Amino acid sequence: MANPVPAPAALTARDLHIHLADLLILDHEDLVIREGERVAVVGRNGCGKSTVLKVLAGVENFFTGELALRRGLRAAYLPQEVVLDPARTVRECILDGAAEVCELLHQYEGRKPGDAAATAALEARIEHLGGWLLNQRIEELSSALRTPPLDRLAGTLSGGEQRRVGICRTLIGQPDVLLLDEPTNHLDTETIEWLETYLSRYRGTCLFVTHDRSFLDRVASRVLELAQGHFYSSDGNYTEFLKNKAKREEVAEQNEARRLSFIRREIDWIRRGPKARGTKSRDRIQRFEAAVNQADLEREKDVELIVPPASRLAVRVVEIKNLTVELGGRTLIRDFSFSFEPGMCIGVVGRNGAGKTSLLRAVLGDLSPTQGEIVVGPRTEFNYADQHRVVLHDDKTVFEEIGEGKDYVILGGQRLALWTYLKRFLFTDDEVQTLIGQLSGGERSRLVLAKILLRGGNFLLLDEPTNDLDLSTLRILEEGLSQFAGCSLVVSHDRFFLNRICTGILGFEEDGTVRYEPGDYDYFAAKRRERANAIQAEAKPKAEVPVMKAKPATRKLKWSEERELEGMEEQILEAEAEVERLEGVFAKPDFFSVHGHETTELSQQLETARAEVSRLYARWEELEAIRDGRASSQS
Repeated sequence: MANPVPAPAALTARDLHIHLADLLILDHEDLVIREGERVAVVGRNGCGKSTVLKVLAGVENFFTGELALRRGLRAAYLPQEVVLDPARTVRECILDGAAEVCELLHQYEGRKPGDAAATAALEARIEHLGGWLLNQRIEELSSALRTPPLDRLAGTLSGGEQRRVGICRTLIGQPDVLLLDEPTNHLDTETIEWLETYLSRYRGTCLFVTHDRSFLDRVASRVLELAQGHFYSSDGNYTEFLKNKAKREEVAEQNEARRLSFIRREIDWIRRGPKARGTKSRDRIQRFEAAVNQADLEREKDVELIVPPASRLAVRVVEIKNLTVELGGRTLIRDFSFSFEPGMCIGVVGRNGAGKTSLLRAVLGDLSPTQGEIVVGPRTEFNYADQHRVVLHDDKTVFEEIGEGKDYVILGGQRLALWTYLKRFLFTDDEVQTLIGQLSGGERSRLVLAKILLRGGNFLLLDEPTNDLDLSTLRILEEGLSQFAGCSLVVSHDRFFLNRICTGILGFEEDGTVRYEPGDYDYFAAKRRERANAIQAEAKPKAEVPVMKAKPATRKLKWSEERELEGMEEQILEAEAEVERLEGVFAKPDFFSVHGHETTELSQQLETARAEVSRLYARWEELEAIRDGRASSQS
């Protein structure tokens, strides 16, 4: 079978070299992005992903080499930090992304009569760009992304609201090529899922940077890893990339082992000083010198993150009783009760502004409830990382910021040298004495994490802890939280993160209801879909039963069906007993301390058992209908 013809190139880079100060970002690399591809760029914080995207988008020009967008294609760029004109309305800011269409419509409205050819050409171009439906697209996009009202001034918007408007501005012109830098930042899970669907159906080409692994898995058709100045391409989504990277690293380790083994074998012969008179001797010496001069294999270093061990919690950790919180005339939390137990890691999800952060503040005692009370156990010690993180002082060094006048830190009751602690977060000796104002975004994120974890505590309250962390650091943070013996309450839109760490999910709904589901985010989302489908089914009008002209012939039970019906009651009793057993496991007071690590598996078993009971009852009714002559011979 012949290989399929590759799609035309949409974006091409030849011999692209990007060097900023002491950082080599790209070392004479070639890159081809083909039409229809959805390419994700991944890599450690500070490796230059955003810089590469800016160069490809034409925003920055500090590079050498050739860069070309195929003629006739239109590109749109979403920066990591969206900047809007504060004096313009939301509608005007969005329409900036459709400037060409707006100009064509303006020309059409001011056209002079009599020039039919020019008018026809103008109409054709507007039709090609979808200009006649521009207002409809604004309504659809602003509704899907839940932007602020279109007549609001941009200067009154929060960072998250500006982000939504920025995405609308990027998508409104229906460009051929999208370049998106962290498109999921500041978005809730519902909006992220909408964006995933949009990009999966998008017919153009997309190049994006994100740390959202669920987004990567569901959108990317190819992954480019940026590391040590080179691109490493992997077809498929993020899961396929991880498999391919593991194979690539295994091959690299094998090659390095062979090189070192060759040097060890040859070094005695070289030391004996052979006279390189013959061709074979000269070739042998050249091979040895080439092996010695080859750079050592560069291995990625991971953050050695250790969440300080939690002090023992009392039986009562935190108990929420009939909590109601009202702010600004809105009911954010309505009559919510919940008891935290040791070992719980509870994720909090919901739309932006729903009240997730308010719940954390109420638990801490920073926000007084309208009704209800929160009882904190005698041994509970909170460690809170808020949404805006810890304030770092740009005029201090890394050493001064963490040490606060000391050359050691206390971690889990043990004294540790400050230099050793900072090396766990990948700060080199030189970087330890660097001013914080000179750190990259990724280095600042690692420093904030290092400062937060020093506080200790046995009840962690984390508000969007995954923001700005690279994929390797996220993985290690997940491992640390999974092994944490205390309690955790985590607000996050990162579904992959929630699936890895959570024993339960609190979901905020529109009317202030906070709904709890045991298990991970995927289980919570499945139950939410079930409820939505049930509500939709109830609201749907029942179809009228058609009048049958003639009653069809009935059929009798087959011998095998008679035997099946005889044993059906016993099967149902056994299936109901299994459901009762599993529900009893969840109801035990020590469930999370004993079975916390099995929550997802037990939840799936319970769902399977309940589904089996439903299936058996349906089959029982079907067989009885046949036996009683209520089923036709065609059924």
